[in-house]
Amino acid sequence: MMGARETMSGRYGGSWARRLRNTLTAIAAGTVLNLAALLGAGMAFARGPVSVADIAEGLQEAVVNISTTQTIEGRDEGPPVRKGPKSSPFEEFFDDFFDEEGPDGKLRKVNSLGSGFVIDPSGLIVTNSHVIEGADEIIVNFTDGSKLKVVKILGHDPKTDLALLQVQPTKPLKAVSFGNSSVLRVGDWVMAIGNPFGLGGSLTVGVVSATKRDINAGPYDDFIQTDAAINRGNSGGPLFNMEGEVIGVNTAIISPTGGSIGIGFAVPSNTAVRVLNQLKEYGETRRGWLGVHVQNVTDEMASTLGLDAPQGALVASVTPDGPAANVGIKPRDVILDFGGQTIRSMRDLPRAVAAGTVGMDVPLKVLRDGEIVDVIVELGRLPKDEKDGPAPDERQGELLGLTIEPLTHALRDRFRISGKVEGVVVTGVAPGSPAAKKHIKVGDVIVEVTQEAVRQPDDVLARLRAVRKSGRRRILFLLADAEGELRFVAVPIG
Repeated sequence: MMGARETMSGRYGGSWARRLRNTLTAIAAGTVLNLAALLGAGMAFARGPVSVADIAEGLQEAVVNISTTQTIEGRDEGPPVRKGPKSSPFEEFFDDFFDEEGPDGKLRKVNSLGSGFVIDPSGLIVTNSHVIEGADEIIVNFTDGSKLKVVKILGHDPKTDLALLQVQPTKPLKAVSFGNSSVLRVGDWVMAIGNPFGLGGSLTVGVVSATKRDINAGPYDDFIQTDAAINRGNSGGPLFNMEGEVIGVNTAIISPTGGSIGIGFAVPSNTAVRVLNQLKEYGETRRGWLGVHVQNVTDEMASTLGLDAPQGALVASVTPDGPAANVGIKPRDVILDFGGQTIRSMRDLPRAVAAGTVGMDVPLKVLRDGEIVDVIVELGRLPKDEKDGPAPDERQGELLGLTIEPLTHALRDRFRISGKVEGVVVTGVAPGSPAAKKHIKVGDVIVEVTQEAVRQPDDVLARLRAVRKSGRRRILFLLADAEGELRFVAVPIG
């Protein structure tokens, strides 16, 4: 190095060399300073907000613990089985705390814990539907140690897992307000307050990981995903933005362990407000209804339907005498726009229709035989036994209520399935189906059917058909969870 320096000085002159060294020193110093500034900014960003203490102080009083008691029939023998609402689409995500007792296994009292929050000083409280479903008594516990009994369930909606409760306070309660979830961006800071594992008033901070997330819980999936820690008992609690506004209702987690792994889901506030207003006014939800079953447009279908790329909702069937049928909508139509909302995929349509006002005239853009047709439809009210949504999988009934797919890399990543697990992954379970009754869950992997390995959905279907043909009444599945833990399940096949 010394030789090189001497050569430079000798060749170009000492003064030039000194100027060059000074310039390089200045550049280096500036680079260090800029780098330090960047690192400082990066480290500040990594740390997140300096503190959320001031925001939290004004919110914690409005967040409550929900405790319920339910008396259920027991069994004469065997260990007690978990209680809980079997109709909830979120059952596989949250198991609330419980305690069971009763002589001789005849009647047992089941106690569960969840979270909630006050939205009106007069005593209106929001929680999850599954937290209070079937409860004989509901007690609201406040941070100051006081308790109030719920005098009325104003309404609950299992499809979005929301419930609105009424208590009668002796003085106005501290309440929180809803924010606009539509302005949320991935990376926005959020905080959850609730009752995880019975530890009331617990606060966690994270960011919005994704919006409009579909987790196959129901036809109206539109979740906010967050890495703020959400655990058992957080169910029904609020997710706040940094303005102290509720932008989501914590509802579900995906976890192979039952604890938080940084994948939690909240019902967006805009959805919650719409549902809660209806529960308050009518005691029930009044969703719009189009009267169609739809499916996604695949790459293979797009060109034959006259589309440059897959988009819209392909009408698979139309309910006779329904709103769509009355204006001439028919199978093979592709709905591209509903009331000014672009329908990018099949899942967009049920959400848009459900949010519509019953009796309202809604313009549709429909692709029919390669041409765009404008249609005006009067939105009906969704009947209790009807739904606008995906077309039923023709094989689902035959598959005992299961929707199954090959275990691709994408699905393995989605459900965090270990590389050592092989089989067919469960991506849907019909409520009330034989599979649901045996607690088979989305994300489970079918490894074997009747002691034979399966790798494709057709393998499972073939084994089912063979068992039915043999006259047997049950079929034996070997299932693996995401970590590879195995269990046998015998499912009635009727």
